[in-house]
Amino acid sequence: MPYVNIQITREGATAAQKAELIRRTTVMLEEVLNKNPATTFVVIQEIETGDWGVGGETVTERRAREAQVQR
Repeated sequence: MPYVNIQITREGATAAQKAELIRRTTVMLEEVLNKNPATTFVVIQEIETGDWGVGGETVTERRAREAQVQR
């Protein structure tokens, strides 16, 4: 019984995009590992950019800094 946790930043992924992630992940596990789709669990967690860190700073801070550089 596979369990897949997909974590993304909360930046506007649509319901259709999330449904496609779930569908394709389930298909991949069926095709590659012969797992039963009926017992495959896929969870998508959306994390606020202020709660996601990269390179010692939050994504919010990083995006603000990058926006300043582009101006």
